[in-house]
Amino acid sequence: MNFRLVLIIAAAVGITAAGCGSLAPAASTPSATATGAAPPTATSTRTPLPTITPTLPPSATPTPTWVVQGPNAVKVPILLYHHIAVSPVGSRYYVPPDKFEDEIRLLHDWGYAAITTSDLVRAITKGAALPPRPVLITFDDGNEDNYTTAFPIMQKYGFTGVLYIVVQYMNLPNYLTAAQIQEMAAAGWEVGSHSETHRNLPTSPDAMRYEIVQSRKDLENRLGVPVLTFAYPFGAEDGAAGDYTHFAGYIAAMGASGYTWDQGKGNLFVLQRCEIKGSDDGKSFTRFLPWQGDPEFLPTDTPTPTSTPSRTPIPTYTQYPTRTP
Repeated sequence: MNFRLVLIIAAAVGITAAGCGSLAPAASTPSATATGAAPPTATSTRTPLPTITPTLPPSATPTPTWVVQGPNAVKVPILLYHHIAVSPVGSRYYVPPDKFEDEIRLLHDWGYAAITTSDLVRAITKGAALPPRPVLITFDDGNEDNYTTAFPIMQKYGFTGVLYIVVQYMNLPNYLTAAQIQEMAAAGWEVGSHSETHRNLPTSPDAMRYEIVQSRKDLENRLGVPVLTFAYPFGAEDGAAGDYTHFAGYIAAMGASGYTWDQGKGNLFVLQRCEIKGSDDGKSFTRFLPWQGDPEFLPTDTPTPTSTPSRTPIPTYTQYPTRTP
C-alpha cells in the first residue's frame, strides 16, 4: 500500500516536471556581437561658430564744406578781449570766466571755426576757402589770465586765438611770460605786436618807428615765432601809423572799435574788431555774429542782483508835511 502510494507520487512529480520543462522556453545563448557592425555616429566636438554681427565703424563727423570768400569783401567777425577774470573795480575790460565760457561754447554750438590772420588776409587779397562760419578771437595786452583762464577754455571747445603782446609788458607780474606765449603758439595760437610800450600812436609821432617797427623785431627775436600783424594801442590809428605798419612788413593791422564783420582791402590795415565787454552776456554777444544758430544753445539769463541801499530811504510823506501841526 505504501509502495503504491510512493509510485503514484513519483509519477506525478515526473509529469509536473515534464510540463514545466515544456512551458519554460529554453534559455537562448546570446549571439556574439557582429564585428562588422557600424559604430555609433560620433558627436561633433566642434562648437558651431555664432553668427557674426558686423560692427560698423562709427560714422565720421562730416567736415563742413569750406566756402571760397573774396577777393576783397569777406565776412569774418573779429572779437576782441582783454582780461578773462572778475574785475575788482567793475572795469569793462574784464570778462568773467563763466561769461567767457558761455560765449565760446555758443560759438562752438553754432558751428563757428577759428581761422588765422593769414587765412583772412589771403581771402581778402586773393580769395580763399574758409570755414562756413569763420571767426578770429583776439586778446590785447598779453594779460596772464589769457593763459591761465582763456587758454584752457578755448582748448576745451577747439578754438585758437591771437595774442597781441606789448613787448615791455612781457614777463612782468600779471602778464604773460615768454614761455607761456611760446606754449600757446605751439598749440596753434598766433602772436602779433601791440607795440613796445602801449603808447597812443597818433599823439606820439616820433615814437612810431620804435613802437611799430622795433616791436616786431623784438618779439620775433625773443619768442622765435613769426609776428605778422599789428594791433594799434587804444585802436588809435592815423595815416602815419598805417604807413609804418606797411613799412614794418606786417600783412594786416587791427582796429579796436569795429561794429561789423565786413572786412576788405579798404580796411586791411584797420580791420574791424568788435570789443567784448564785461557787461555783455551770451545773448547780447550774438549781435557780433553774422550767422545765428539754434536759440536753445543760448545761455540762461542770470538776473543782475539789485544793490541794497546803504540806508533806509525816508518815506516821501514824512519829508514834506501837508498840514501844520
